[in-house]
Amino acid sequence: MTTTSARTPRPQPRGGRARAAIAAKTLRTDRWWIAPLLTVVGLSAWVIYATVRVFMHKWYWVEQYHYLTPFYSPCVTDRCVEGSSHFGQFLPGWWIIPDAALTLPFLLLFRLTCYYYRKAYYRSFWLSPPACSVPDGHQSYSGETRFPLLGQNLHRYFFYAAAIISLINTWDAILAFHSPEGFGFGLGNIILVGNVVMLWAYTISCHSCRHIIGGRLKHFSKSPLRYKAWTGVSWLNVRHMQLAWITLGTLALADFYVMSVAAGWFNDLRFIN
Repeated sequence: MTTTSARTPRPQPRGGRARAAIAAKTLRTDRWWIAPLLTVVGLSAWVIYATVRVFMHKWYWVEQYHYLTPFYSPCVTDRCVEGSSHFGQFLPGWWIIPDAALTLPFLLLFRLTCYYYRKAYYRSFWLSPPACSVPDGHQSYSGETRFPLLGQNLHRYFFYAAAIISLINTWDAILAFHSPEGFGFGLGNIILVGNVVMLWAYTISCHSCRHIIGGRLKHFSKSPLRYKAWTGVSWLNVRHMQLAWITLGTLALADFYVMSVAAGWFNDLRFIN
């Protein structure tokens, strides 16, 4: 504590010990603002990249190897190039409609309502609060009891949608083992499969998934299989924050690689066919 931050001790009633009247907003001297700043920069950069890519409407499908970027899966507009629509085309190809309009809104809502992401953007974008022992940037806080934050309680339902979308991404990764001669394997396959593995790890490490598996059980001894599954999910749940950031990276990497190959910037590194 410095002399500028302290004031005359304020006596407490009934003989209580005197407490210092501190005018400073915080006595922290470390660079507590770095973490929220990096979060703002990281999330903003990813959102800008993803938004640009979603509305480019090109360079998302490699016909030769059946590579489909996760940002366009499943491709359901009548603008989708031949071969990229694995589940049909039933939406108009207006530029304002993403080609993966069937899944992108649910993925966005799943991430927005994620318990970790709430902490991340509450602290960084809303400064509520920006760090431990640092005052909140708002005068009052009503919790998640009013619109629009009331919608955060729907996270468990967006989890179901995210699980289905992960199945679709898994199917896309399987179909990508293709070459003009039949079965094929290249660097793109490693990236797409790695992205799917990380997406599954992030999805099932969700707090809602942990509760669905074991949250309602009163006696683990009577459900040994569910207890084992709950233990595994709990191990992942501790790493939910890291997986949240890793999947942002793998999604961007998978999209950029497919875009680069589709645009002809470089060729896919092939190991088999």
